Amino acid sequence: MKKLIILTTLILSFCDVISQQDAQYTQYMYNTVGINPAYAGSRGTTSILALHRSQWVGIEGAPETQTFSIHTPFSKSKIGLGLSFVNDKLGVVTEQYLNIDISYTIPVSEKGKLAFGIKGVLNMLNVDFTKLTIDDESDPYSSNIDNRFTPNFGVGLYFYTPNYYIGLSVPNILESEHYKDGSPLISNLAKERMNYYLIGGYVFQITTNMKLKPALLTKYVAGAPLQIDLSLNALFHEKFRIGLAYRWSAALSAMTGFQINENLLIGYAYDWDTTDLVSFDSGSHEVFLRVELFNTKVNLVSPRFF
Repeated sequence: MKKLIILTTLILSFCDVISQQDAQYTQYMYNTVGINPAYAGSRGTTSILALHRSQWVGIEGAPETQTFSIHTPFSKSKIGLGLSFVNDKLGVVTEQYLNIDISYTIPVSEKGKLAFGIKGVLNMLNVDFTKLTIDDESDPYSSNIDNRFTPNFGVGLYFYTPNYYIGLSVPNILESEHYKDGSPLISNLAKERMNYYLIGGYVFQITTNMKLKPALLTKYVAGAPLQIDLSLNALFHEKFRIGLAYRWSAALSAMTGFQINENLLIGYAYDWDTTDLVSFDSGSHEVFLRVELFNTKVNLVSPRFF
């Protein structure tokens, strides 16, 4: 209970900095549709992903996230469709997101394609302050939030070729306040801020059986430090994946994955904290399973490394 109180106190103390932001992923490259709606359908196949993340293991009330998504190209048109569900927990706060993504892709060169995307979001927020030890019953934090629904929308651009990609997106544009009681501190606790994402990567064919992909994710949120994720992944024999990543001033990560067959990919990542939290937790764990259906020789790119 002590660790939960410490974590919640930190959250409340710095809520204007870290208030109500998007879930954190180390293996975002396999969940790109979660941050950029223009990615929907770009793999040329029906792609289904299930992901679980446990962050700061050992600290009671630390973040836990489950994600399920599916996206696919629509028939033989230039339209891509996506649907995803996110369950995010942090201390006494639980959020669910239901996202609908629509993309439209146009060829802009012999190998390059540019996709435009829009995301519709429905958020449900629950905060149970009864799980905290409150000395003053008149404290405003003791007023729970039950099933508060908030709509939102986002946009994205995604340019890609068989060897490289770059994307820019804002998954949540409306800066809505989920909780309003006249107190700026409480309002900021559940205020949706715009998260700006810039992603990019390049696949190098090192040998016949080895590919190397450096990648970058940059996230900007007003009032918070700039987040920069640098990663380097290698693919061997189109089967085994291994990689390292560095989240600027936050964590070092190791990633691995195995392509069981042309339809199934499993993966795991572990984060070592480089912040003061390292004294309180034993790192973060992330696992995922990706299933891809209806592959054809025409649209399967051996398989795509992004």
